[in-house]
Amino acid sequence: MIAEMANYRVDMRFFKKKHPYTKQLTITPPKPDPDRAGVAIVTCVKNEARYIAEWIEFHRAVGVVHFHIYDDGCDDDTIAIARSMLAPSALTVVPWKGRLVDTPTQNLLNSQAIAFAHSILNFGNKYARMAFIDVDEFLLPKRGDTLDEALEGAKGFPNISLPWHMFGTSGHKMRPDGPLLRNYTVRGADPLSTKKNASNFKCIVDPCAVSEVSIHHFSTGAFGENTANDRGDVFSRKGRKGQVFYSSDFIQLNHYYSKSEQDLREKIERGPASPASRQRYEDRVLSAVESIESETVVDTAMIEFLDRRGILPA
Repeated sequence: MIAEMANYRVDMRFFKKKHPYTKQLTITPPKPDPDRAGVAIVTCVKNEARYIAEWIEFHRAVGVVHFHIYDDGCDDDTIAIARSMLAPSALTVVPWKGRLVDTPTQNLLNSQAIAFAHSILNFGNKYARMAFIDVDEFLLPKRGDTLDEALEGAKGFPNISLPWHMFGTSGHKMRPDGPLLRNYTVRGADPLSTKKNASNFKCIVDPCAVSEVSIHHFSTGAFGENTANDRGDVFSRKGRKGQVFYSSDFIQLNHYYSKSEQDLREKIERGPASPASRQRYEDRVLSAVESIESETVVDTAMIEFLDRRGILPA
């Protein structure tokens, strides 16, 4: 197995013609509400009914105050499950189906990046922080019980980059019963690996400081592309790829990339959300799993946290 845009204020001049698939946008940050507080999550979803309940339950338990879910054409129960679990005060669902092309350059615009920009511009003034992650990614507090407590380690820096901790199949050929977070404990040994498709970052930011939006990196005002790790050490965007940047002392981003071999087959069959060809997508997914599983460690930090907090009992 392994061998439609309200308040759309994006600066179109920033698009780079050399990229046929534009993922980087400039914005004017929103003005903060005087009583803004808490951590909100922004995610784009398509047919995540199998796993979204666990993702919501976990992040609600670690203190996320609001979920902004961009619905990329779900035709399963993803949105119904979210609405059954979250009060309207804690959930915003935004229809987000479709793709856009910049007419002068004919660049396809990345709908996820636009969703992130949209969320900041329209909702970001309400929160101290916004996290931009997928439904297979979990923000694990390593200090304290909540993300608010864990974020104290970053010393207030407005742009935090968290490296993926990439979990593979953990030896599961078929999808196991029970919670996802308890079934997968084997990950790639090096979160900053240079092996093919084995590493990247997701970000938690002060939305009222963001001046540039992408999927895996942000710029924040006078700090530009500089970003901090979870303990507040500041590096350039390029510098965060070096081993000295690595830290998971306060927050660890667990990315359950493949899950079981059964899940992996289904992931490949669904195909890419981006405009990548199906063959290119399959090659990328399989190379990522091969890289993850070429050198592994057992990581039970998530299970230890779940046990301590009484979340998702076995």
